[in-house]
Amino acid sequence: MVNPRMIVGAGLAVALAVVVLAYSGAYNVAADAPHWDLTGRALATVRDRSIAARADAIVVPNLADPELISVGAEHYGAMCAGCHLAPGLADNELRQGMYPRPPDLAMSMGRDPRETFWIIKHGVKMSGMPAWGVTHDDDSIWGLVAFVQQLPTLSPAEYAASTGALPSAGAHAHGGNEPHGEPGEPPVGGVNEHAHDHAAGAGHEH
Repeated sequence: MVNPRMIVGAGLAVALAVVVLAYSGAYNVAADAPHWDLTGRALATVRDRSIAARADAIVVPNLADPELISVGAEHYGAMCAGCHLAPGLADNELRQGMYPRPPDLAMSMGRDPRETFWIIKHGVKMSGMPAWGVTHDDDSIWGLVAFVQQLPTLSPAEYAASTGALPSAGAHAHGGNEPHGEPGEPPVGGVNEHAHDHAAGAGHEH
């Protein structure tokens, strides 16, 4: 029979070790130093279970609606391509310095659209993924979900035509493609100059 005092003692020892580790500064939080393997797996499990639990009851609209996809294409080109890439867009210096690295959505991810909606709307803590629901309504976010579903099937020319992006002509990119609506130097193949402002309160009623 397990001694309850031993269980309590072990728990207190683990808690003390965590406190000592936190206050010692031994854990390196630098973005160029990956998590310990155990830490990374634990964080990924917490993230995935948290998203799945909260997305389960979301009702998915018709993601094949061409109008919805068109709305999503406009938003994706202006808000997302800098971090999540697109057909014909090479990796850029912004992404290479991020940890965790944002997923390349031009590749098939196979994620449930309900979860994609939740992630776009609410963001993910300490990942660089913003909560776009603060500045965009649900229809706009579903448009992004619909377009992301189509993205892996698009050629570079089809992507450029759907988003108004300039055709890609090189692999070296400085600063990404206006990542997350922040001002910056668009690379070759970046978002066109007339992409509308997605900053908070910029013309969206949400």
